[in-house]
Order: sequence, then structure tokens, then C-alpha cells
Amino acid sequence: MQSPTPFARIGTRGSPLALAQARLVRRLLSAAHGVAEEDIAITVISTGGDRSQAENTTLSDIGGKGVFTKEIDEALLAGQIDIGVHSSKDVATGLPPGMVLSAFLEREDIRDAFISVSVNNIDNLPDGARFGTSSIRRAAQARRLRPDLRIVPFRGNVHTRLQKLLDGVADATLLAMAGLNRLGEAARATAILDADAFMPAPAQGAIGIATRQGDEHFAAIVAPLDHAPTHAAISAERTMLAVLDGSCRTPVGALSAIAGNMLTLKGEILSLDGQTTFRAEASGTDPEAIGQQVGKDLLAQAGPDWQTRFLS
Repeated sequence: MQSPTPFARIGTRGSPLALAQARLVRRLLSAAHGVAEEDIAITVISTGGDRSQAENTTLSDIGGKGVFTKEIDEALLAGQIDIGVHSSKDVATGLPPGMVLSAFLEREDIRDAFISVSVNNIDNLPDGARFGTSSIRRAAQARRLRPDLRIVPFRGNVHTRLQKLLDGVADATLLAMAGLNRLGEAARATAILDADAFMPAPAQGAIGIATRQGDEHFAAIVAPLDHAPTHAAISAERTMLAVLDGSCRTPVGALSAIAGNMLTLKGEILSLDGQTTFRAEASGTDPEAIGQQVGKDLLAQAGPDWQTRFLS
């Protein structure tokens, strides 16, 4: 029986993946603080991104980053929940005033998985094959390799998109390995893509935990869950994205690696058709400085009007 006064109240989306992530955070909090899992409440919050799934539009058309987190952020700031649990790649580059990302769980597999019921890799798709995705990054990266592909809208949770493949809506798609792993669906991956050739979205594979700014009590509660190398990598990637003014309207990839206390960040920006790509790389010990450097180097290569020239 759940305690009338929960140890903590977690806010999350209601998709199977979001719930799996929230339950993971609950298990870890339970273990870290010696409290029963049932004394940590999980509150499901419907977001604009969830409600728009049936429209099958791209995220850029419905507001970009933040559409899967806005209502959870509002509940957190209103004191209706104590902790927000997010897929970090969904979190807007600019956080709402009063909210902080206090902790990140150890990152899962960052790579994208190629999934098809007819061929074993993207090279073997027939000319003009239908490639299902609503991510402009994935669309641009696929078109870079295969300009002939026809991109078809492909929204929905992981199981919905897998079913769409079986229903013949598209010939292939890309999904994050992290999500497949967390749902026990790793076997669905036809091929796992090289992360350098198909750079993941910034912050892909990381679960972020949001708390209210200045709320030292809950910041301390989630602190034992924070994985320092993941936190450093996500800080660098989100800083790069902020420099680029990146959003779901912007094809941006990021790839971090940590050796000892040295962090290396690679970043790329692409044109919508994937035929123009700029890449930059920097290493160091200060994640935000590294992210700033990579973002500035990319802008210097692409030019100040790159979004107008490449994203229209």
C-alpha cells in the first residue's frame, strides 16, 4: 500500500518506454535511500507531444524540442510532482526558469538501430524505398547515404513504429538502441549503425532527472543516481546544441567519448537533404567549454546564415 505522503513523486509520460524509465529511477531511489518502491509515487502526465502522435506530423511542425516535457515541467514547477524523468534528447535546449537537470543515469547504448522486415541494411533497400522517420536528423543522415530514399512520416511509441513496419507503412526505419534495450526489444534491431557514421542526437540514450532550482532536498535525493561521466557528456552536447540554436528543426548529431578525465566531443550539422555536412571536434576537461568550442567551430564552417541556406 502506497504511503499517504510519498517519499518522492515522479512525473513521467505514459508511453511504455517512459514508464520503464520512471520505474528504473524509482528502483534506484529505493535502493539508494532504503525506502520501499511503493512509497515513491509515479504520476503519468499527458504531454502535447503524446497527444499529437496520431497526427503523424514531424516534431518540428508541432513545436520542436519540449513538446514531450512541457506539461511535466509545469507540474514540477507547480509543486504537483517532485522529480521529472525525461529522455534527455527530448529536453528543450533552454530550460524553463526555475528548473534544473540535477542528475543523469548512466547512459545506455547511444547508437541508432536500422530496422526492416525485408533487408538487412540500408544499402540493400531498393531504389526509392520508403524510409520511415519523423526525425530530420535521421532523414538527413539516411539521405546522405541514399539520396533516392522517400521519407515518410513515422511517429508513435516504439511498439507503434515497429507495428507500422509490419503493416507496410515503410520499408525501414531507425530507432534508438537505448529505447529498444530498455523495453527488452533489442532483438528487433536488424543492424546497429556505427555512431561515427550516423551520429546520434545530442543527449541520446541518457535519462535526465529534473528538479526545481533551489530545491536542495530533492537535489540531494537524486544526487546518488547521478553518473558523472554521463553528466559531463550531456553537458557538452547540450552546450553545443545551444550554441547552434539547435532544435527538432535542425539536423544535428553529437558523439562523446570519455577517457579518464578527458572528454572528446564530435559534432555535425547537416542540410536537410544530407548532401552538405560540417563536422568539428574538441577535447578537454571542461564540458561546457568543449561544447562551446565545437558549436563555434561548426558555425564558423557553415557560416552565420547556415540555417537559412541549408534548412529551407
